[in-house]
Amino acid sequence: QAGRTAPAPSPRQPPPAEAALKRLPGAGAAARRLTMRPSAAWLLLLALPACLAAPPRPVYTNHWAVQVLGGPGEAARLASAYGYVNLGQIGNLENYYHFHHSRTIRRSTLSSRGRHNFLRMDPKVKWLQQQEVKRRVKRHVRGDPPLIHFNDPMWSKMWYMHCGVKNNRCRSEMNIPAAWQRGYTGKNVVVTILDDGIETSHPDLVQNYDPQASYDVNDNDCDPSPRYDASNENKHGTRCAGQVAAKANNSHCIVGIAYNARIGGVRMLDGDVTDVVEAKSLGIRPDYIDIYSASWGPDDDGKTVDGPGELAKQAFEYGIKKGRKGLGSIFVWASGNGGREGDHCSCDGYTNSIYTISISSSTDSGLKPWYLEECASTLATTYSSGAFYEQKIVTTDLRHGCTEGHTGTSVSAPIVTGIIALALEANPSLTWRDVQHLIVKTSRPLHLKANDWKTNGAGRKVSHLYGYGLVNAEAIVMEAKKWKKAPTQQVCIGSSDRTPRDIHADQIVRTTTVTNACANHYDQRVVYLEHVIVRVSIEHPRRGDLQINLTSPSGTESQLLARRAFDISNEGFKNWEFMTVHCWGEKAEGEWTLKIHDTPSHMRNPERRGKLKEWSLILYGTAEHPYNTTSPHHSQSRMLEISAPKMEPSKAAVFQSQMEVVEEEEEYTGPCHPECGNKGCDGPTADQCLNCIHYSLGSVKAGRVCVSSCPSGYFGENASRRCRRCQKACETCTGRGRNQCTSCQRGFYHHQETNACVVFCPAGFYADESQKLCLECHQSCKKCASDPDKHILCKDGFSPLGAGCLPECQPGMHFSKETRKCERCHASCQTCVGPGKEACIQCAKDFHLHEWRCVPACSQGFYPEAVPGLPYKVCTRYSVLLRSFPLKLVPASGPGENQILVHLQTVVS
Repeated sequence: QAGRTAPAPSPRQPPPAEAALKRLPGAGAAARRLTMRPSAAWLLLLALPACLAAPPRPVYTNHWAVQVLGGPGEAARLASAYGYVNLGQIGNLENYYHFHHSRTIRRSTLSSRGRHNFLRMDPKVKWLQQQEVKRRVKRHVRGDPPLIHFNDPMWSKMWYMHCGVKNNRCRSEMNIPAAWQRGYTGKNVVVTILDDGIETSHPDLVQNYDPQASYDVNDNDCDPSPRYDASNENKHGTRCAGQVAAKANNSHCIVGIAYNARIGGVRMLDGDVTDVVEAKSLGIRPDYIDIYSASWGPDDDGKTVDGPGELAKQAFEYGIKKGRKGLGSIFVWASGNGGREGDHCSCDGYTNSIYTISISSSTDSGLKPWYLEECASTLATTYSSGAFYEQKIVTTDLRHGCTEGHTGTSVSAPIVTGIIALALEANPSLTWRDVQHLIVKTSRPLHLKANDWKTNGAGRKVSHLYGYGLVNAEAIVMEAKKWKKAPTQQVCIGSSDRTPRDIHADQIVRTTTVTNACANHYDQRVVYLEHVIVRVSIEHPRRGDLQINLTSPSGTESQLLARRAFDISNEGFKNWEFMTVHCWGEKAEGEWTLKIHDTPSHMRNPERRGKLKEWSLILYGTAEHPYNTTSPHHSQSRMLEISAPKMEPSKAAVFQSQMEVVEEEEEYTGPCHPECGNKGCDGPTADQCLNCIHYSLGSVKAGRVCVSSCPSGYFGENASRRCRRCQKACETCTGRGRNQCTSCQRGFYHHQETNACVVFCPAGFYADESQKLCLECHQSCKKCASDPDKHILCKDGFSPLGAGCLPECQPGMHFSKETRKCERCHASCQTCVGPGKEACIQCAKDFHLHEWRCVPACSQGFYPEAVPGLPYKVCTRYSVLLRSFPLKLVPASGPGENQILVHLQTVVS
């Protein structure tokens, strides 16, 4: 049996001892010397195990590398003759071939000999090597540091842009570093911050500062530097400027989002702000400046209705029509910080304008910040600060400093400004409307939590808190690169209704209009919507009591105005324009419904009515579909691109060699679906995309389709751009785990502390049917009903009283609902239910109970009588002996009382 006998060494194989020595580091010369003295060599080999640790045993495969003389034909002949499969030439290495032997063990710690030595001895084989498995380790540091690193000291604290080694609470979903890695950093884009000035000498701004994009409107000179004072009041503009264009890798402070953009500032808030001041600021060099960023507006006090004056409106319109050489200036606006005051950003004429990009904020956990205002004009959102214990934003600060305390929607506008600068570098020909289309198309809801997420008639999810979701820098630059200009904007007056209607308290005024969206006027016809404006004139005794909603023909409802508790004005609305972007992409033609609901405040006489004097519907959009203008794409595959696991080289080669040549199909050259990615498509529908810009939904077996956001029961996995299924009880989620639900399927309740969906809420929580949430009971309740203050079982130390649980107070004390603590009873009470002497339960020592009050002595006609079981005496009336004398019965004189006063004519004691 040849396999059990070691064959004689071939001419191409050195003797075993010599080969072993040659494998030792630096042992080449020694080996040559020792071969002259075989006995010494064998002695040295015997001593090796005592000196060296045993290396890991090699693992041999059933693949060989063979050097064959004679070319591919000879290699194929040899493989066939000796029972191998020739998998072809190894890369570009001439005369080296990959052989595979199916009858050899796939993995073994022993090398294969026997029949393989016949191949080795063939004169056409110059060299042969059985392949060993090699251990290869990815050279990443544990903890997965960011692929991009900067030496700026606060880079590691920029949690909203990247995930560092030590930063567990990071959010990288805005994909800003991914846009940088595609080569976009804002180069040749000019941004101006409209604010209280910027510190032009700041080390993080000075290299990118552009004096041509700057002006001081307050002092009418060219230096926008802020006015310094002890409180650093004028820091706002410098902070916003750093977010946009702080220089990278300069060992100072932070990295700006568009760190190669040019940055300027207009000082206009440090003085009286007038219509002239605003108009001049909005009109600074519109042919030179690309983006104007503003993080300010009217008072966010919950009672102001204000917007740009006549001159500022003209400045907006001029910038849109003439700015950037006709492409249109881009105005980015912070949505407002009046959330705590119940403000609504539809009462802010700047964020409510079609010419501005209104941006809101989310906390790092995807929750609504305390300051956030809700309205239908918000286009998208970014991360920002939240409560005092949540993360804030780092940026540049006055006096060449840095800060970790930048907050509010003031953060969000500069972030989007920087991202738009990246998009303009990718495609400088974008118009002001193109930019808004890109934001709508690429923003995603992700993990942002809101109860009002809805899918509009164009299939996009939208919310009054976050618009179309979190901005995505990488998606915007990729889409911008291939973007073709949106069709011409059309404007149609859909209807104008001047019929006065009374607005009654606690009632809804509903008025509908059916429009053909100017179908008979080719230069006004709107088929696909962008912005929708409702212009209203309303008289009302208390403006803050009004709610206004608009429903589109597709059924999308936009809340144009919510109640504002602090708005007590009786001025109503005079030709005020409410704007919504929630109908973006929907068909304009059909029935529109306006609803006005008057919920009277307790401070107002409900008999006083309001009046809807007139309203108009103004439609903005296009006659053609804005996403059907993409260029043809080269088609290479009929399958949606997926990330498949890598094949072993041998299997890949076998697979390739066995593939049949398929006749090429005819190329598709038509438009792709809006959700198709940069690889093109094989047809116009979403299931014919070669890759997706957002997510793919489905499977290879059932078929995949590209979607802008994942449907109910799924979540978007960013790494693979796939919609993954949530845990079965979850309606929406952030991952596959049972503790990653954000809302639940019917029949389940969402436990917000554990993020799980449960059939029954645990102890200490109650089921809120309207929200389908497990909400926490009052701290005094062990179990509670649908109202957190309605107890079922009180905790220890609390006693049931009515529907609630009250703390158990010491004797002589009672629980005060006003102060929420135990207070002393009246001096006449031993126990009580309140502070007064009429609230006694038991009387104090030396006090008697008389007509439900504790008194030191009984009144005339009564005497103190001891009652068994009571620690105090009760005042009892003296007994009366009545003779047979007549009684006089007289009706009582008290109003509304049915009493009879008995007068005794003669009384004998």
